[in-house]
Amino acid sequence: MSKAGITVQKVRHLELLLVSPWSVRVGPEREIPIAGDVELFVPNPTSFIVQKLLIHSDRPPHKKAQDILYIHDTLELFGGSLGELRRLWVEEVRPRMAAKTARRAETIAQELFAEVTDTIREAARIPQDRRLAPENVQRACEYGLGEILGTA
Repeated sequence: MSKAGITVQKVRHLELLLVSPWSVRVGPEREIPIAGDVELFVPNPTSFIVQKLLIHSDRPPHKKAQDILYIHDTLELFGGSLGELRRLWVEEVRPRMAAKTARRAETIAQELFAEVTDTIREAARIPQDRRLAPENVQRACEYGLGEILGTA
């Protein structure tokens, strides 16, 4: 949708990104070129991943691969905290969702990463600064999501 030269995109399941956000302080002391410190709220990794799963089928093909890479990279970045991400799912995110929507997210996670697909292959080719094997992307996502969502 465009208005006054600005293009916006409707984002489904946006409310998930507002569940238990994490606070991050940025500013000059942290080498961020702004006048003063600012506290930002960012989606927690579990909410971010679940929202990406739920919007997957509505995304254009090139965005689907990008979202798979985002899921992979989020799991890789926070992989040492899978227990905390699981806790967020069980105690914070899932209870704020309709049961049917939560089950759909779990099903999508299982189906999306059950095997290496062309979309996963495309996701593995996106990074220019590293080499990813599609099989590793698939396995990492299957394992990480199984641990977080309890679908393993």
